[in-house]
Amino acid sequence: MADPVIRVENLVAGYGESVILKDVDFTVERGEILVIVGGSGCGKSTLLKHMIGLNPPLGGRVLVRGVDIESASEDELARVHQSIGVLFQSSALFGSMTLLENVSLPLIDFTDLPRELALELARAKLAMVGLAGYDNHLPSEISGGMKKRAGLARAMALDPVVLFFDEPSAGLDPVTSAELDRLILKINQGLGTTMVIVSHELASIFAIARRVVVLDKSAQGVIAIGEPRDLRDHSPDPRVREFFLRQPRA
Repeated sequence: MADPVIRVENLVAGYGESVILKDVDFTVERGEILVIVGGSGCGKSTLLKHMIGLNPPLGGRVLVRGVDIESASEDELARVHQSIGVLFQSSALFGSMTLLENVSLPLIDFTDLPRELALELARAKLAMVGLAGYDNHLPSEISGGMKKRAGLARAMALDPVVLFFDEPSAGLDPVTSAELDRLILKINQGLGTTMVIVSHELASIFAIARRVVVLDKSAQGVIAIGEPRDLRDHSPDPRVREFFLRQPRA
């Protein structure tokens, strides 16, 4: 068995003196789609931010490809950052730049590729997510679902080992959300890209997740890890079943 791509060990996550999560332990295996789930305010996005190094742990550690991202040297951290891609909830596209310029930006900034080759690769990434022919469109000229796909193309620009998604279905209608789920599966199956996704959308969770990490606000941590349907049907923890069955606690 290959070593996990990501290892979260005894993580304490939060902001300043405010602890949101504690004693968080799990791994992300190479090539899997792992979804972080739980109710509102349970710390899903906080955990994601700590996993990609935007926030330092209050305790414990996160290892990405064997590198502790808190104690890593600048060179090690640069290599880690170039091996991951992130699709933020808002897509985070630069509004004054065309889709081609947005997607080519990481290639121009972080590689020594000639500009024309960087642009050609960016066109290929746009085509991969179904946006061939939209090179010169601005973000304001496309739909919400297309913005998500353009953000995904940019996240994939450097051929990352791991893709992180923060609520990819947020703000999308059910049909567009399902189309994005199919695209995520296609990329995972076609390229073998490891994926970590924050979501509360049950349809998406059941469609794409191989495993889920269930967080709970009152527990300040992980209350279950497993295959979503198995947890829905067989978890001994009523909080887990209530989440997957959308049944409020009596």
